[in-house]
Amino acid sequence: MREMIGKWLVEHRDHLVRWRRELHRHPELARAEVRTTAFVEDRLKDAGLRPVRFPGGTGLYCDLGPADADGKRLTLRADMDALPMQEFNDAEYASEVPGVAHMCGHDAHTAILLGTGLALASLPSLPRGVRLLFQPAEEVMPGGALDVIASGIMSGVSRIFALHCDPRLEVGKVGLRTGAITSAADWIEIVFSSSGGHTSRPHLTSDLVYAMGVAITSVPALLSRRVDPRSSTVMAWGAARAGDAANAIPRTGLIRGTLRTGDHSTWALLEPLVREIVASVITPTGVDYEIKYRRGVPPVINDPVSTSIFRAAVTDGDPGAIAQTEQSGGGEDFSWYLEHVPGAMGRLGVWSGEGPQRDLHQPTFDIDERALEVGVRVFTNLVLQEDLDTHALYRLG
Repeated sequence: MREMIGKWLVEHRDHLVRWRRELHRHPELARAEVRTTAFVEDRLKDAGLRPVRFPGGTGLYCDLGPADADGKRLTLRADMDALPMQEFNDAEYASEVPGVAHMCGHDAHTAILLGTGLALASLPSLPRGVRLLFQPAEEVMPGGALDVIASGIMSGVSRIFALHCDPRLEVGKVGLRTGAITSAADWIEIVFSSSGGHTSRPHLTSDLVYAMGVAITSVPALLSRRVDPRSSTVMAWGAARAGDAANAIPRTGLIRGTLRTGDHSTWALLEPLVREIVASVITPTGVDYEIKYRRGVPPVINDPVSTSIFRAAVTDGDPGAIAQTEQSGGGEDFSWYLEHVPGAMGRLGVWSGEGPQRDLHQPTFDIDERALEVGVRVFTNLVLQEDLDTHALYRLG
């Protein structure tokens, strides 16, 4: 079967590239992936498969082969949405949608999973039931994974796997680690209000800008003294807005930022702790405030057995394909699936090995498209392994 997959890849290598470029040209934001969903749906149907859209109309899943004896399926997931940012690449396949671009590699993820499904569909039989999961809305918190879970399809999943583009790794490498591979990510906004006044008489009003400055500097500093430093907890502000005139204390202002941690138990404690700290530093200034705290996603925690299964799929015929990888400070809503079933996420090398390594979410991010074939090989190897759990436990010793 692996030889048949190899032949399929030779015959369809150009298709993978064309699919990815078509998706890249026409990016769509979270929960608006209408064209993307139709693109994937049409190609699956052309192969005789029966994709099912999610209730919201974007995203879909597609089952291949009969379910396993327990009625469940090994599941492979790709995310489909783009980012609200302008692309600054001059490639002929650059985004044609102003202010929207695939600067996180979701176009590649989708093309890889589509290729995987069509390659598997070309086989005479499969050793296990498979579910292809094309998920919308990964780039918004708390993520479209919760919508997928709410639809009930996780009840038919035994294990779940995903790949995410990594521009720090060369093509041909896949980064794996057991345990946390991403971090929890929350969003916070503080809206300030006061009566305002003249900067010559700050004692006659509540100095809103001063209160903002205290919060900007003191809240992250105090938080770092209230949580275990080994949890890799980081708070950073990304926006601060108030006033226009140099000689007027404004009446309103706001600051926004993110709060990330690599530890699941710490994540559960952060919201009440942040609210306590904010109150302790702003209340003495006399400025009124309102906190908007949005819990994002937990860390992606790769379980040992799934990681071992993943490792075998990556190293099939090439022990050097595995790369050790560190825990990322970024968030990924794939973590919500792992609250329900075991699984693992790997980092797919997309760097050519030459030139700068352009990071995710940069307007110049792009991939070496040879990575598409690597991704399909890894996903199909996951499906074609024999007796997954037995072999994984044996490798774990």
